[in-house]
Amino acid sequence: LQKELLKYKQEARNLQGIKDALQQRLIQQDASVLQLKQELLRANMDKEELHNQNVDLQRKLEERSRLLAEYKKELCQKDRHLQQHQTKLDEMLRQLSEASYQQVDLERELEHKEALLAHCMKREAEE
Repeated sequence: LQKELLKYKQEARNLQGIKDALQQRLIQQDASVLQLKQELLRANMDKEELHNQNVDLQRKLEERSRLLAEYKKELCQKDRHLQQHQTKLDEMLRQLSEASYQQVDLERELEHKEALLAHCMKREAEE
């Protein structure tokens, strides 16, 4: 009986050692699981923050795209106005050029008539 008792005590010690080792391993695994949960929580928080930043950037991009479309529309309108003004300016320059030619022609005609008048006055004075 004593031999059997010693045998069972030895087996109980062995089992206690195995139990202690398993408990130690369980404690380490629990610590690892806790650490992984914390990392997962941090990763989820980072993911949520990135999602919020992405939404914010998307909103800003849409706003800038809308502004860009408005600026392009305004630019097209200003280009049309500029073309209209350029056409008017070209027409006015053409008219001014014609008026200058007419003025030169009228000045030559006036000089010619003044010369004729002076010639007639001179002839009349001689007569």
